[in-house]
Amino acid sequence: MSRFGSLQVFPRRLLRHSGHLRAGLQGARTTINRSYATASDQPQPKFDNSVKIVEVGPRDGLQNEKKSIPLATKIELIERLAKTGLRTIEAGAFVSPKWVPQMANSSEILEHLLKTPPPSPVPLTFSFLAPNTKGLDSALSLLAQYPKAFETETARSGKSAQEGGKPALEIAVFAAATESFSQKNLNCSIDASLSQFKEVIQQAKSANLRVRAYISVVLGCPFEGYDVDPHRVATIATTLLEMGADEISLGDTTGMGTAPRTKVLLDCLSSAGIRNEDLAMHFHDTYGQALVNTAVALEHGIRTFDSSVGGLGGCPYSPGATGNVATENVVYFMESLGMDTGVDLDRVADIGDWITREIGKANDSVVGKAVLGARKRERKEDVDAEAPMT
Repeated sequence: MSRFGSLQVFPRRLLRHSGHLRAGLQGARTTINRSYATASDQPQPKFDNSVKIVEVGPRDGLQNEKKSIPLATKIELIERLAKTGLRTIEAGAFVSPKWVPQMANSSEILEHLLKTPPPSPVPLTFSFLAPNTKGLDSALSLLAQYPKAFETETARSGKSAQEGGKPALEIAVFAAATESFSQKNLNCSIDASLSQFKEVIQQAKSANLRVRAYISVVLGCPFEGYDVDPHRVATIATTLLEMGADEISLGDTTGMGTAPRTKVLLDCLSSAGIRNEDLAMHFHDTYGQALVNTAVALEHGIRTFDSSVGGLGGCPYSPGATGNVATENVVYFMESLGMDTGVDLDRVADIGDWITREIGKANDSVVGKAVLGARKRERKEDVDAEAPMT
């Protein structure tokens, strides 16, 4: 755990809505008037402070880079991230190299991870995008060559690599919340894409693999604007879950989301009967609202959040969209609220600094840069303290 891991800037319940706070205070006054014994008899709500961070840097973070990134660099990035306490890492995509050339060597990445799984302190899952049956077939053919090198969805040992465990594999598909974005990103309508995903999901489940489904532009579309219908998002999410998807990641691909609209979207999904346990949030920080929206989702009960080391990323089909919210920012934010991510912030900050230098990008994590700056100052103070008096 990071040296910042024990930082408790706010009480764990600070995130509760002010209306809940007022109600709680009123309830407390009523209880005090009755008796303290009655108060102790009241069941206390259990607070879940565990949060899962899904690291999307190696895939979503790098896919939009124009300059070809060496295979060795991508593998090293994954191996470094595996040591931080992250439990799920998006490692590649089985997509056409014509459309996403940066993902052309995903087969080699998967094969390397199967043959030489990186050491990790926790059980680890690698996620690979496979938006069609051709991509899935490529992934499954590799898995068939190494049938004992990975764990399936129903046969998890719960052991980390350091305990002799094997990594698990996850297949991901991605839909869109608007017709315009679906046409630009997938070259087909939403309904056509869902028909395509049904076959992918069913084949992946037949292979005993977990399936994650992304829905892009849920809070704003570069072609249709802010008014994305939350009911349409709920319908798409329900359809994907009924097909067999295990989790829905709701993507604010453009970073256009705001706190009020994030709440409206999540309330709509709840009204549609979708459980918080089946949802993840994927925020971009284009307008600096990612952590604000994260707080809203956390208050709603969401406990899985996507992020990218160093704030890497940006969708190639979403003009103007900047990177994903930085993993360093999310980890620090969560732990300052008393949430437990299990992620080593110092290690992640080092990785963000390293990978952004490697690919010639600016480090977009304010927390990462702050951690590195604080460490540099501490070292200087130590050197000054050890210097002989003159």
